[in-house]
Amino acid sequence: MPWLEARPAPSRLMSWLSPVLAVLLTVLCGALLFLALGQDPLAGLAVFFVEPLRDLHGWSELGIKVAPLLLIAVGLAMCFRANVYNIGAEGQLTLGAICGGAAALYLDTGDVAHGAWMIAVSLLAGMAGGMAWAALTAWLRDRFNASEILVSLMLVYIAQLLLSYLVYGVLRDPDGFNFPQSKLLSDTLLLPMVLADTRLHIGIVFALLASLGGWLFLSKSISGFRLRVGGMAPAAARYAGFSSRKALWSSMLICGALSGLAGVCEVLGPMGQLTPTVSPGYGFAAIIVAFVGRLHPVGVLFSSFVMALFYIGGELAQSRLGLPSAITGVFQGILLFALLACDVLIQYQLRWRK
Repeated sequence: MPWLEARPAPSRLMSWLSPVLAVLLTVLCGALLFLALGQDPLAGLAVFFVEPLRDLHGWSELGIKVAPLLLIAVGLAMCFRANVYNIGAEGQLTLGAICGGAAALYLDTGDVAHGAWMIAVSLLAGMAGGMAWAALTAWLRDRFNASEILVSLMLVYIAQLLLSYLVYGVLRDPDGFNFPQSKLLSDTLLLPMVLADTRLHIGIVFALLASLGGWLFLSKSISGFRLRVGGMAPAAARYAGFSSRKALWSSMLICGALSGLAGVCEVLGPMGQLTPTVSPGYGFAAIIVAFVGRLHPVGVLFSSFVMALFYIGGELAQSRLGLPSAITGVFQGILLFALLACDVLIQYQLRWRK
């Protein structure tokens, strides 16, 4: 009978290589999946992992997907490092989109001269909305010891229903033929483009700065050190006088701000308006991104790029291979399962008992 026994000294190198092994296993399982669906495995993998990288347009579309994933994953990495399991980044993204989008709609006068400060106000409003939604979870955890996992997850659905209520109601475009969407924002309220003749906006710069700032915060600051210690050894943190409340609030507010920024960047970027669906699930996918990136603000750069490939590859597989839209979620699930399997086998070894 097989059973698992903890390894006396798990390999540190293998722990860091585990995400790479998980990606390779995902590619292998993807090839088997394409074969089972009656598709050429090499052609299917090429659509997923090669086609998006063939030209500048493909790279720019990848950047559009990387930006929200990276922003949210950096915030989630800080939460998980602090032993705060925030599962509701999708809701914080949605509130950021609502607040930032509503501010942009209110300020949208078409005045070119004031476009820059109006964009700045909208971005700040989006970050404030995400922080406020995250603060609800932090307050309930702090005041009533409620599970942040359940609270943050349930708030996702409340945020999505609130968005639907607004775009079907007060924010609906009166000239939009009764479609549930706001009016299109004028060009003065849209984010500046990073590359000419592409849709890649300045949100990717915000994401890279957030990754750098998260690394500096966690590795070079006293507050980051306290947050990491509180997550790794709560008893030692209490003995040293580190505040678990401060770690809870700071990690949740940082994650809420970054998730809200991701949401408002979607509205002011590729969407240009508010619709009932702002995100294809970036907040949930970023949980996988954070763990594949080993909860490191720089490590999530690699994993957010891989997850963006899944999104773009899934869209191409639908149009070119006729596969269902669920193929993206299947690849995400395989990646998570492969990562968990690799981590378990690195930390434990199989033994056979008679």
